[in-house]
Amino acid sequence: MKVAQTNACMGCHAVDRKLVGPSFKDIAARYKGDAAAQAKLEKKVRDGGAGVWGAIPMPSHPGMSAADIHSVVGWVLAGSPSK
Repeated sequence: MKVAQTNACMGCHAVDRKLVGPSFKDIAARYKGDAAAQAKLEKKVRDGGAGVWGAIPMPSHPGMSAADIHSVVGWVLAGSPSK
């Protein structure tokens, strides 16, 4: 997804394998069926966080637009489709 690439998400995450952070597929699996996942993950992308996937913290992304965050999180939760 272009929004993930232009906002440096792919520097720490890959669709199907762990890099610095978990794969997008692992994130989708963990939050499957969680009705609050979209809002939780949007907050985590915006504000950063640590402890859910290990000791390495996820940095905040205050410069990323709310629309881009919403789009990327929705794409991740949908299983990171290639189209």
